[in-house]
Amino acid sequence: MQERPAHKKNIPTLVKDPSLVEKRRRQIVDAAVRLFVDKGFHKTTTREIARVSGLSIGSLYEYIQSKEDVLYLVCETIHAAIRQRLENNLQPEGNGRTRLEQAIKEYFQVCDEMADMILLIYQETNSLPPDSLRYVLQDEERITHIFREILEQGVESGAIRIRDGKTLTIIAHTIAVLGHMWTFRRWSLHRNFTLGEYTKTQTEMILN
Repeated sequence: MQERPAHKKNIPTLVKDPSLVEKRRRQIVDAAVRLFVDKGFHKTTTREIARVSGLSIGSLYEYIQSKEDVLYLVCETIHAAIRQRLENNLQPEGNGRTRLEQAIKEYFQVCDEMADMILLIYQETNSLPPDSLRYVLQDEERITHIFREILEQGVESGAIRIRDGKTLTIIAHTIAVLGHMWTFRRWSLHRNFTLGEYTKTQTEMILN
């Protein structure tokens, strides 16, 4: 049987206590998000990340090896938060159509709340080395797969009609991108739509 690929990149650390590693990396990520959103990845130094996170530069390098490691952790944390929000708030009951409506609403809401972070991913992931980028793209696929599973449930129950698997895949990816569109086209969309109006319009287009 083929071994399933790991969902997370293993970033070496000098610290042996997993709970402490998680705590410190959370501090590092929180600091880095603020700095990357404000200044961008390239203009932010590791010394600034250490200072804002409350660590010395020496301590910082006990938990990561490079600034690119920090960017990867930021992307991984953002994707995990979006995925957890969707998984925790979707009700198991209902046919695929009602669950899809709920998933789209929840996803667009979290994209709105995390707009700066999502935009950060779009702007800075080209700075990641190829192995880290591969994991980030896998995280994107995992979010898209949530919508694919709901669509498949809807097709099986007869609540949603989709002509073939390729179309279903395109629709799942379209939903993922439409949530992001609210983020990177907000300079225009916010002048014409509330989030509720945008969600209603896009949901009707997808379901019809």
